[in-house]
Amino acid sequence: MPMPEDRPRSAPIAAPKDIEWRLPRHARSVGRARTLLREQATSWKIPEEVAETAVLLLSELMTNAYRHARVSPGREIWARCALDDDRVRVWVTDASDTLPTPRNTSPDDESGRGLELVAALADDWGAAPREGGIGKTVWLELRLTPKA
Repeated sequence: MPMPEDRPRSAPIAAPKDIEWRLPRHARSVGRARTLLREQATSWKIPEEVAETAVLLLSELMTNAYRHARVSPGREIWARCALDDDRVRVWVTDASDTLPTPRNTSPDDESGRGLELVAALADDWGAAPREGGIGKTVWLELRLTPKA
């Protein structure tokens, strides 16, 4: 009978490179999404500056989905993150069909700059109706290393 140390060892389990969280449409979900992404970014060893930018921008997209998606109670917000060779991608999906548009804000406005921040910090971003269903998805991409 083989001894435990004689058995073949399985390879270590790699962290998934694509993960999704389904969160209730509630203000607390914004902070929860930040925590989940921060932990995932650490697991994936994403550079700290990129990870912090991704967390900030996810927070903006989650806040928009929570505040502006006028949908019936019980709907969820889906946050998804994927790591490719050279970039991290983030998606936020909600049940509202209204696509976001950046607002014209004045220096005195206390809110309304979230999409301006996304446009300024993300390498690319956009929004589209959700494929095969109700709602929309807002997405962004960040390169892991600066452009050469």
